[in-house]
Amino acid sequence: MFKLVRYARPTLRCRAQCMHGGPSKDNIEIGPKANLDPELEKQIESDKQRLQWRTPYSERPDSFYSAFKLFASENRNSELVEKMQQPINLAPAAILEWWQKRRANIEAHMQKFIPERHATLGDDIATAHFIVHRGGSVRFRGDTQWIKMDDDDQYDLPRHHVPGMVLEEVRCDGMQLFYEGMENIQKLLRLKHLSFENVSLFDDWYLDRISGNTLPSLEKLNLRGTAITHRGLNCLYRLPSLKLLLVDDPEKDIHWKLTVAMLEEWNPSLRVASSDQ
Repeated sequence: MFKLVRYARPTLRCRAQCMHGGPSKDNIEIGPKANLDPELEKQIESDKQRLQWRTPYSERPDSFYSAFKLFASENRNSELVEKMQQPINLAPAAILEWWQKRRANIEAHMQKFIPERHATLGDDIATAHFIVHRGGSVRFRGDTQWIKMDDDDQYDLPRHHVPGMVLEEVRCDGMQLFYEGMENIQKLLRLKHLSFENVSLFDDWYLDRISGNTLPSLEKLNLRGTAITHRGLNCLYRLPSLKLLLVDDPEKDIHWKLTVAMLEEWNPSLRVASSDQ
């Protein structure tokens, strides 16, 4: 059988003591006091350092990984715990996949926009260095020859700002471009032709970033061999001077046909085709 126990409501005095820090045993200050002995404070800090369970590889001066501190994140604890919980796969295919992802992450970081480079060289020459250094080719106004790397990975481009050098055509065909690198192709006020043919990573997000740059004079855009969909074409309204858009198959399905018709209705000067003919 259950025994009934009468609940006694605390008195006003008891509640006042609890609210205002009276002689209650539960209201005990936790932690060290404000004024501690300097020796004791040093001991506490020493214990904190000793009890730290892990030091990041990028902060270890005697470690090989310290050379990659530029690519190391400041907070990698959650990533390390996740990796530790997964079984170790030493199969050749798994090791190759890890190495490819590692190289891709480093290359994506190296393609980030560097404001100092554009401020020193100007947008046209800085973009030319970025494209040619990674296997692309460019052509300046007044030149008939394209600038690209030779067999010895050498190319001829100014190392300082040269007034009057206007970049008119850029070919990124077959390059390994990441989204981080799209910001380098910006503010090319007199660029007329831009090609991303066979850039496998180029998708709708890339196209949205490119169309958001300042390219008011762009007349021809080549997107053949990329991963764009009909949804990505909707952002091309930002390119008012566009006259020719090259895609793999503008009549692939009903969605492509409707999107192409909408673009051509918005810009009567625009022609969407699969070839220059």
